[in-house]
Amino acid sequence: MTATQKETLGFQTEVKQLLNLMIHSLYSNKEIFLRELVSNASDAADKLRFLALSNGNLYQGDADLKVRVSADKEKNTVTISDNGIGMTRDEVISSLGTIAKSGTAEFFKNLTGDQAKDSQLIGQFGVGFYSAFIVAESVTVRTRKAGEDKAIEWHSQGEGEYTLEEIEKETRGTEITLHLREEETEFADNFRLKSIITKYSDHISIPVEMWQDETPESEGPDGEKIPAVPGEWQAINKATALWTRDKSEVSDEEYKEFYKHVSHDWEEPLSWAHNKVEGKTEYTSLLYIPKKAPFDLWNRERQSGLKLYVQRVFIMDDAEQFMPSYLRFVKGLLDSNDLPLNVSREILQDNKVTQAIRKGCTSRVLKMLERMGKNRPEEYQTFWDEFGQVIKEGPAEDMANKDAIAKLLRFASTEKNESAQTVSLEEYVSRMKDGQEKIYYVVADSFGAAKNSPHLEIFRKKGIEVLLLSDRVDEWMMSHLTEFDAKQLSSVTRGDLDLGKLDDEQDKQEQEKSEQAVEGLIERVKTVLADKVKEVRFTHRLTDSPACVVTDENDMSSQMAKLMASVGQAIPESQPIFELNPEHQLVTHLNELQDEDKFAQWSEVLLDQALLAERGSLKDPAGFVSRLNKLMLDLSK
Repeated sequence: MTATQKETLGFQTEVKQLLNLMIHSLYSNKEIFLRELVSNASDAADKLRFLALSNGNLYQGDADLKVRVSADKEKNTVTISDNGIGMTRDEVISSLGTIAKSGTAEFFKNLTGDQAKDSQLIGQFGVGFYSAFIVAESVTVRTRKAGEDKAIEWHSQGEGEYTLEEIEKETRGTEITLHLREEETEFADNFRLKSIITKYSDHISIPVEMWQDETPESEGPDGEKIPAVPGEWQAINKATALWTRDKSEVSDEEYKEFYKHVSHDWEEPLSWAHNKVEGKTEYTSLLYIPKKAPFDLWNRERQSGLKLYVQRVFIMDDAEQFMPSYLRFVKGLLDSNDLPLNVSREILQDNKVTQAIRKGCTSRVLKMLERMGKNRPEEYQTFWDEFGQVIKEGPAEDMANKDAIAKLLRFASTEKNESAQTVSLEEYVSRMKDGQEKIYYVVADSFGAAKNSPHLEIFRKKGIEVLLLSDRVDEWMMSHLTEFDAKQLSSVTRGDLDLGKLDDEQDKQEQEKSEQAVEGLIERVKTVLADKVKEVRFTHRLTDSPACVVTDENDMSSQMAKLMASVGQAIPESQPIFELNPEHQLVTHLNELQDEDKFAQWSEVLLDQALLAERGSLKDPAGFVSRLNKLMLDLSK
């Protein structure tokens, strides 16, 4: 491709869809395009500074990094330029022609056609450069990679294709020119641009400059002559790293705008913590809790982590070593004085300084969330609805902080009688009945299945609250969370039920009478179901149901078995314990049956019903239907 030839290429399909949304002005606050482009330019400068640590020649005699913004009213254009790292031809295609980000398909699947809702979705997705098309009818990008001779011009009207042309460009870096639409002329005004930059980008750590026209000679208050100042580029932002400033000097608005800079999120954060740690390990952290979860939160290949600076020099994005996986949603940065400037991901993997910082940051986030839960419960509920299932990974992953994580957990419960997860373990303990020694819970495939589990019948009768768990991760979490506040967490579907002091003597006497009334039934049922169950026994956990199945204390629960099977893991063979309610009419009817064939059919139907209520499915549903039909026909005669 020569300097006079142009090459026309098509956008990736997802980009076409995205640009279509942009061009139709989804955003009510259009001015944010400038924040995004200035933020990208600042990132380009950070990357050059890092690479120049090992190759100073990349500066090419110009180490004064900056971003410049200008407007041309006559041409109706806005230009944002930087002398950062720049891009090669392949990088231009990769960065501006495709969306190389996991979660793209999920993003477009969630588009509704409602502009207000779709704009929020785009905000979660984070597509900084493409925001230029909110106000521009076409965009031209001229860029030259540091250390390279060739430069590239990219141009597009956002209608499905773009052109590439090799050009001459004297300096490294990138220059983006927005050819504004007729109705967006307000942005071709330096005063308007300056107000936007001051509002959104004051925290950028390199100068953001605008051209200041010369001022005429004037007269001072004492009559002295003030000479004219010729036109020049002047910084209009503080150009100091926000995290290096004292907390008392930084406003909430500045913190919020800085969050949008580091996260490329359109929403404001829920909370943040800014701390400077001194002592054996010295570092500054600025950590944010987002309001919305990204679409690719569950994608294993997703890059997550904090921006890492060493002595104010940008080192890397997505440094995952400083935050455990269950806190992968946390955004922000770290600036350490104790790490070498040439630090790499490999060095970070096994480094005592890294471990100390990780421990400190983890503790800080957990305390931030605990305070939010106590002092701002509505905001915490917003957080929990978005990130609760991620937090539930914590008890298994971080034993050292298990107690702190347990305080953050929220559950549905029989007390609230709704699917919203709002009950904390502390609340549950505060409501425990006199004599209650355990925290009871049930795990099922759905909230409806948990809420209507037959295992809850005795608890409802006695007014004992039970936590209702139905998220996929719950069974795995509870296998690692065994107690809270010195109270054992006990599954109502495991083992023999022991309510301890909650069972009075009168209850026990009535239970013994009901068992004596059907004496001998257990042995008969055992004979029929010998190859299908581990044990048959009476139970008094049921009030309305004739039977249920429970899992032996040493066996894998049905929910854990489902979870293991879903990820392709082998499941050890185990059989359930079959429990019969001696007070139920169907059980007394079973006891009275003399026909052994019918007795066997009734026994198997009761077992299938119990399995269906517990597991939601049967190995042989056709057999169950056949037996049930036969019994129904017999009853109809």
